Amino acid sequence: MSSYTHADPIALSFNDTCLRMSDVQLLQGPHWLNDQILSFYYEYLEKVKYKNNPDLLFVAPEVTQCMKLTDDDELETVLNQLEAPRKQFIFFALNDNESTQAGGTHWSLLVFSRPEKTFFHFDSWGNNNSLASQQFVHQIKVALNCRQCHIKPIRCLQQANGYDCGIHVICMTDNIADYVNRYECVEGVGPLHQDIISAKRSELLKLIQSLGGKV
Repeated sequence: MSSYTHADPIALSFNDTCLRMSDVQLLQGPHWLNDQILSFYYEYLEKVKYKNNPDLLFVAPEVTQCMKLTDDDELETVLNQLEAPRKQFIFFALNDNESTQAGGTHWSLLVFSRPEKTFFHFDSWGNNNSLASQQFVHQIKVALNCRQCHIKPIRCLQQANGYDCGIHVICMTDNIADYVNRYECVEGVGPLHQDIISAKRSELLKLIQSLGGKV
C-alpha cells in the first residue's frame, strides 16, 4: 500500500472522494474517464453547487453499479440511505459493466424525474447502453416507488471519438441539473454544443485546483 501511495500520490481529498494523480491525469489527455472522476464531480454538484436544492440527488457511479447487482432488500436499504424515495430528480452515471469488477466500455446518463414519472436516458454513442438502462430501470423502479414509470431515450449530442463518453455525461448532467433547478422538469432541456464538451476537461482541472488539488 505504501509503495502504491508513493507512486500515485493523492491529488485531492474532497468529502468522501479521494482523487489520485493517475485519476487527474485522465483529464489531461484523450482518455476515458473512470469512476473516481465522475464520483468527484457528482459529489461536488451535490455538496457544493446544488447543496440548497434537496430535490436533486447525484448517485456516484460505484453506487449505481452496486444497485445493478444487489438483491431487492439490499437495494431498498441503499436507496433509503440516499433518501432516494423522497427525491424528485435523480442522476445516475450508468456503465455497461455487468460485473462487480472494474471495467465497462461506455458511460451514459439516466435521469429519473418523479414529477414526470419518467426515466430519461441520454446516450452519446447511439443506443449503446439501451439494454443496460432498461435492465437498471427494471431493477430499481419498484424500490423508488415508481412502478408505473417508463423509460424515454432522448436524442443528444453524439461524441466525436471513442473516449469522451464520461465528459458527455458530466456536461449533460450540468446542463440538465441547471434546467431542472430552474424549471422542475427534464422535458424540453436543450442539447449540448461541442464547444462545451471541448472545454470541460480544462474546466475540471481548474475546479480540482481551486479546491486545493494538485494537477
